[in-house]
Amino acid sequence: MNELPLWPAATAVWRGLLTSISPCPLATNIAAVAYIGRQVASPARAIFTGLAYTLGRALTYTAIAALLVGSLVSAPTLSFALQGWMNRLLGPLLIVVGLILLGWLPLPAWGGGLAARLQGRLAHQGVWGGAALGMVFALSFCPVSAALFFASLIPLAVSHHDPVVLPTLYGVGTALPVALFAVLVAVGAGSIGRLFARLTTVEVWMRRATAALFIATGVYFALVHLYGVGT
Repeated sequence: MNELPLWPAATAVWRGLLTSISPCPLATNIAAVAYIGRQVASPARAIFTGLAYTLGRALTYTAIAALLVGSLVSAPTLSFALQGWMNRLLGPLLIVVGLILLGWLPLPAWGGGLAARLQGRLAHQGVWGGAALGMVFALSFCPVSAALFFASLIPLAVSHHDPVVLPTLYGVGTALPVALFAVLVAVGAGSIGRLFARLTTVEVWMRRATAALFIATGVYFALVHLYGVGT
């Protein structure tokens, strides 16, 4: 695999961060912070639990993407077809993702019930319970996270033949706020609830700006690669 350009890596991290502060994933991250807060008697343990959660979440996204992307690019016929059709598919996909981010195209969520049931069981499992919690929450896809992962990150990873680095960066991006709050909890920083509320406000504008960019880029790709405008 060739050296990965900077912009796809930055894009993967950005999409992960946007996922992490979207309403549904933000709720799971709040639960993770509450779990980590139980370790406050031991600052080092709180930090390690936060890092374990980050690692569990990132590894889950990496595993799913590696399976999907690896399967797509390993089959020569399918890989060749994707190379020919990727630019044509990317335009409509980006438009759909943008509409989902704006809330104009609702999709059902799944996995939340399982996450809620397992959270209690993992609450007393220490540092490795944090890693397991990250894995479970990563599987609890909601419309925003599903759109950013399956319809945005996966095509990006396929186009760069990268089933590992980009998904890992996305996974780290989704858990970075939890790792940060674990450090804040460990050093006794307060007002975490207010900070989460501010993140929710910022997320609305970040999501809208990203949606507008996705739709504009999708329209451009559709006009050029589907309708031949400008060629």
